[in-house]
Parts: sequence; C-alpha cells; structure tokens
Amino acid sequence: MDSFSKKLRECREAKSLSQKDLVGILNTSVIGKYERDEIIPSIEVAKNIAKILGTTVGYLLGKTEEVNIFKDPTVLNRFNNIEKLNPENKKHLLSIVDGFIQALKFKNIAAL
Repeated sequence: MDSFSKKLRECREAKSLSQKDLVGILNTSVIGKYERDEIIPSIEVAKNIAKILGTTVGYLLGKTEEVNIFKDPTVLNRFNNIEKLNPENKKHLLSIVDGFIQALKFKNIAAL
C-alpha cells in the first residue's frame, strides 16, 4: 500500500501543481515535509488537500485505491440524497441503478 506521501505527490503532479503551488494554495509551508513522510497533516488539512487535488482523504490515506471517487460533486450530491431515503426506497432505487449499469455493460460488450 502506498504511503500518504507518495499518493500526495502523485495527485499533486497529476494536477500539474508544484510543491510551491500547493504551498500557496494551502497557505502552509510543509508540503515538502508531507511528501518526505516527515510529518502527517491534520485531518482538516488532509481534507483541504484532497479537495484541491480532486480526490478523497480515503485515497490519500490508502483506504481506497479509487483516486477520483466522488470527484464529481453532482454525483456525490445524488449519493447523499440516496442515503437519506428510507431503506425500502433506497433498495428499489439501487436495484434500478444496478440494472441500468448491467445493461450498459452488456451494450458495450455487444458493440465489440
């Protein structure tokens, strides 16, 4: 599993940001220390870093391998709305979504 420092650097570089750029955005001078595993940021700083880099704290901490999970705020908002539904409605909606995803996968395979 990759360390926070490695994932931070990977995401920063993917956004074409230098350490200096990130220092300016976050208004902190310790990005280099984070990337060298000398210190670990607080959860609030990690949240800000994840937001700026378009990823999640879970990814930076190695809890998920999906770097862009819920990167799209519209998708995240929809999932939050689904989470608020009563269990029966949530079950039905997720069943519909699962069926739609399966149909799209089948359609993509058939197109090959």
